[in-house]
Amino acid sequence: MLKEFKKFALKGNVLDLAVGVIIGAAFGKIVASLVDDIIMPLVGLLIGGVDFSRLSVKLGEAEVKYGAFIQTVVDFLIVAFSIFMFIRIINNRFKKKEEEKPSAVEVDKKVELLSEIRDLLKEK
Repeated sequence: MLKEFKKFALKGNVLDLAVGVIIGAAFGKIVASLVDDIIMPLVGLLIGGVDFSRLSVKLGEAEVKYGAFIQTVVDFLIVAFSIFMFIRIINNRFKKKEEEKPSAVEVDKKVELLSEIRDLLKEK
Protein backbone atom coordinates (compact mmCIF):
# COMPACT_ATOMS: atom_id res chain seq x y z
CA MET A 1 0.00 0.00 0.00
CA LEU A 2 2.89 2.38 0.81
CA LYS A 3 4.46 1.74 -2.61
CA GLU A 4 1.16 2.47 -4.35
CA PHE A 5 0.74 5.70 -2.39
CA LYS A 6 4.31 6.77 -3.22
CA LYS A 7 3.70 6.01 -6.90
CA PHE A 8 0.47 8.03 -6.81
CA ALA A 9 1.90 10.97 -4.86
CA LEU A 10 4.97 11.30 -7.06
CA LYS A 11 3.16 11.22 -10.39
CA GLY A 12 3.82 14.27 -12.52
CA ASN A 13 0.18 15.29 -12.59
CA VAL A 14 -0.15 15.25 -8.81
CA LEU A 15 3.01 17.32 -8.36
CA ASP A 16 1.90 19.78 -11.04
CA LEU A 17 -1.47 20.07 -9.32
CA ALA A 18 0.21 20.69 -5.95
CA VAL A 19 2.40 23.42 -7.42
CA GLY A 20 -0.67 24.96 -9.09
CA VAL A 21 -2.59 24.98 -5.81
CA ILE A 22 0.29 26.62 -3.95
CA ILE A 23 0.81 29.26 -6.62
CA GLY A 24 -2.97 29.77 -6.83
CA ALA A 25 -3.16 30.36 -3.08
CA ALA A 26 -0.34 32.90 -3.25
CA PHE A 27 -1.95 34.60 -6.25
CA GLY A 28 -5.26 34.60 -4.37
CA LYS A 29 -3.63 36.56 -1.56
CA ILE A 30 -2.29 39.09 -4.06
CA VAL A 31 -5.70 39.50 -5.69
CA ALA A 32 -7.43 39.73 -2.29
CA SER A 33 -5.02 42.47 -1.26
CA LEU A 34 -5.59 44.28 -4.57
CA VAL A 35 -9.35 44.17 -4.03
CA ASP A 36 -9.37 44.93 -0.27
CA ASP A 37 -6.58 47.50 -0.10
CA ILE A 38 -6.71 49.29 -3.45
CA ILE A 39 -9.90 48.75 -5.42
CA MET A 40 -12.57 48.65 -2.68
CA PRO A 41 -11.48 51.93 -1.03
CA LEU A 42 -11.73 53.61 -4.44
CA VAL A 43 -15.13 52.02 -5.07
CA GLY A 44 -16.16 53.16 -1.59
CA LEU A 45 -15.25 56.72 -2.50
CA LEU A 46 -17.23 56.49 -5.73
CA ILE A 47 -20.37 55.19 -4.05
CA GLY A 48 -20.12 57.50 -1.04
CA GLY A 49 -18.37 55.24 1.44
CA VAL A 50 -21.11 52.61 1.60
CA ASP A 51 -19.94 49.41 3.29
CA PHE A 52 -22.35 46.60 2.51
CA SER A 53 -20.81 44.17 5.00
CA ARG A 54 -22.52 45.81 8.01
CA LEU A 55 -26.06 45.55 6.62
CA SER A 56 -28.21 43.05 8.48
CA VAL A 57 -31.73 42.26 9.58
CA LYS A 58 -32.66 40.91 13.01
CA LEU A 59 -35.35 38.23 12.88
CA GLY A 60 -36.05 37.14 16.41
CA GLU A 61 -32.83 35.71 17.79
CA ALA A 62 -31.25 35.30 14.34
CA GLU A 63 -29.31 38.02 12.58
CA VAL A 64 -29.34 37.76 8.77
CA LYS A 65 -26.18 39.43 7.46
CA TYR A 66 -27.24 40.00 3.87
CA GLY A 67 -24.74 42.85 3.55
CA ALA A 68 -21.82 40.45 4.00
CA PHE A 69 -23.22 38.41 1.11
CA ILE A 70 -23.59 41.50 -1.07
CA GLN A 71 -20.02 42.54 -0.21
CA THR A 72 -18.73 39.06 -1.10
CA VAL A 73 -20.53 39.18 -4.46
CA VAL A 74 -19.09 42.64 -5.19
CA ASP A 75 -15.61 41.39 -4.23
CA PHE A 76 -16.03 38.37 -6.51
CA LEU A 77 -17.08 40.53 -9.45
CA ILE A 78 -14.09 42.82 -8.95
CA VAL A 79 -11.70 39.87 -8.66
CA ALA A 80 -13.18 38.19 -11.73
CA PHE A 81 -12.97 41.42 -13.75
CA SER A 82 -9.39 42.02 -12.58
CA ILE A 83 -8.32 38.53 -13.63
CA PHE A 84 -10.16 38.92 -16.94
CA MET A 85 -8.32 42.17 -17.68
CA PHE A 86 -4.97 40.65 -16.66
CA ILE A 87 -5.44 37.62 -18.92
CA ARG A 88 -6.72 39.80 -21.76
CA ILE A 89 -3.63 42.04 -21.59
CA ILE A 90 -1.30 39.04 -21.57
CA ASN A 91 -3.10 37.38 -24.48
CA ASN A 92 -2.98 40.60 -26.53
CA ARG A 93 0.76 40.93 -25.95
CA PHE A 94 1.39 37.35 -27.05
CA LYS A 95 -0.80 37.79 -30.13
CA LYS A 96 1.12 40.92 -31.13
CA LYS A 97 4.43 39.10 -30.77
CA GLU A 98 3.14 36.22 -32.89
CA GLU A 99 1.88 38.62 -35.57
CA GLU A 100 5.24 40.39 -35.69
CA LYS A 101 7.13 37.17 -36.41
CA PRO A 102 7.35 36.43 -40.12
CA SER A 103 5.96 33.06 -40.99
CA ALA A 104 8.73 30.63 -41.91
CA VAL A 105 6.36 28.64 -44.12
CA GLU A 106 5.52 31.66 -46.27
CA VAL A 107 9.18 32.54 -46.72
CA ASP A 108 9.98 29.00 -47.74
CA LYS A 109 7.17 28.99 -50.33
CA LYS A 110 8.37 32.28 -51.78
CA VAL A 111 11.95 31.06 -51.98
CA GLU A 112 10.78 27.84 -53.61
CA LEU A 113 8.69 29.72 -56.16
CA LEU A 114 11.54 32.08 -57.00
CA SER A 115 13.88 29.12 -57.37
CA GLU A 116 11.47 27.47 -59.81
CA ILE A 117 11.22 30.68 -61.86
CA ARG A 118 14.99 31.00 -61.90
CA ASP A 119 15.37 27.39 -63.06
CA LEU A 120 12.77 27.89 -65.81
CA LEU A 121 14.57 31.03 -67.02
CA LYS A 122 17.88 29.16 -67.10
CA GLU A 123 16.34 26.41 -69.25
CA LYS A 124 15.11 28.91 -71.85
